[in-house]
Amino acid sequence: MSHLFDPLDIGNLTLSNRIIIAPMCQYSAQDGNAGDWHMIHLGSLALSGAGMLIIEATAVSPEGRITAGDLGLYADENEAALGRVLKAIRAHAPMAVAVQLAHAGRKASSQAPWDGGQQVAPNAPGGWQAVAPSAVPHADGEVPPTALDRAGMDKVRDDFIAAAVRAVRLGIQGIEIHAAHGYLLHQFLSPLANHRDDEYGGSLENRMRFPIEVFDAVRAAVPADRPVWMRISATDWVPGGWDIDGTVALSKALKARGCAAIHVTTGGVSPAQAIKLGPGYQVPYAQRVKAEVGLPTIAVGLITEPEQAEAIIAGNEADAVSLARAMLYDPRWPWHAAAKLGASVAAPKQYWRSQPRELKDLFSGASFGQR
Repeated sequence: MSHLFDPLDIGNLTLSNRIIIAPMCQYSAQDGNAGDWHMIHLGSLALSGAGMLIIEATAVSPEGRITAGDLGLYADENEAALGRVLKAIRAHAPMAVAVQLAHAGRKASSQAPWDGGQQVAPNAPGGWQAVAPSAVPHADGEVPPTALDRAGMDKVRDDFIAAAVRAVRLGIQGIEIHAAHGYLLHQFLSPLANHRDDEYGGSLENRMRFPIEVFDAVRAAVPADRPVWMRISATDWVPGGWDIDGTVALSKALKARGCAAIHVTTGGVSPAQAIKLGPGYQVPYAQRVKAEVGLPTIAVGLITEPEQAEAIIAGNEADAVSLARAMLYDPRWPWHAAAKLGASVAAPKQYWRSQPRELKDLFSGASFGQR
């Protein structure tokens, strides 16, 4: 029996299996609004049979976008546009849907990756002034961000609250707070980006303070039965940067405040990162968080094969696996994993006829007769 296809509880949300579609930026929104691309893209992934779909990094403010094409949830128009996509998904895909709420901080005002991904200067067309914990640019030669003062930090916190409330109104079932990949909350955590000399800089406790404040504010603003969790980069891959010890400490603090899970990734805060790539290269970080914190832990990073994912779950290295590029390459990855591992998976009845005859139990409850 496959452990990958066992149910998993994240707070009060029960996933049908332990395959999670990771949030993947599409850089294809208009003024933060989801459009036809999101209907096609998210709709396709929602038919995959995974246990949960996490909507891409969704900006809590216009200045919090990575690029001008980022999805947003900061305006009524954003809410209405994403609502149209979610209505279609709910009608046809029995899958849990969460959203990743994010603020890019000093990595904001950038080109889309296919245009080079470089910073767009504040005075250039389509650019704006980024904000950050400290006036330290992400890369040499970039325009430094504006260091957030107390009023600016309060606005960021309130923007997260407002976006979370919109997500609840849309019926989104889980909220992931993005504190990874070098974006604003990760910038507060990392001494590479946080050079503050007030109560939000210096010591580990101080650097964790603002991300925890944001978590507390979001947790308090949404219904108690709606799980809220955080995605954390477990290491900066740079000497002197954020590390796994800090990740464990932060995760324990979040657990005490009602965090439902920890989504463990790495890197993103510095171009100097030296990442040691390999299959499942980030899984050991998730394993340590799971062992020392005890929250449901989600692993990610070059997890591409069903047998590999099964071994991670069966070996108690993580509670779920999160797939990104593998899902783009094969949007039916969970179907194929179920076929290899002898499990069953939910699929829309319109697709039941695709079930191979030798795998008559692949699709849960499937039967298809045709005259």
